[in-house]
Amino acid sequence: MKDLGSLMKQAQAMQQKLADAQQRIADLSVDGTSGGGMVKVTLKGTGELAAVEIDESLLAPGEGEVVADLMIAAHADAKRKLDAAQADLMREAAGPLAGMGLPGLKF
Repeated sequence: MKDLGSLMKQAQAMQQKLADAQQRIADLSVDGTSGGGMVKVTLKGTGELAAVEIDESLLAPGEGEVVADLMIAAHADAKRKLDAAQADLMREAAGPLAGMGLPGLKF
């Protein structure tokens, strides 16, 4: 029974680490840029778009399509960074179980 008790403690510790990682993910904020920094978007850890910054030079008439394309590219850049940061946090939380391919543990 001692081994079962130890296993249960490890499982509880893992559960706490995963809960902590999920909170850290929710608290994340990442920026994505495009057009050499002319467009910048900020994503929250939940994937919610939190902010958009557009260089004023892009606000000229006829630049709408360029702005739209740059916004999409900046969002894609931020999403890649967010996905990587989330995966890193979950791998860190999972510790030695990270490479085991357990159901529900996506990294």
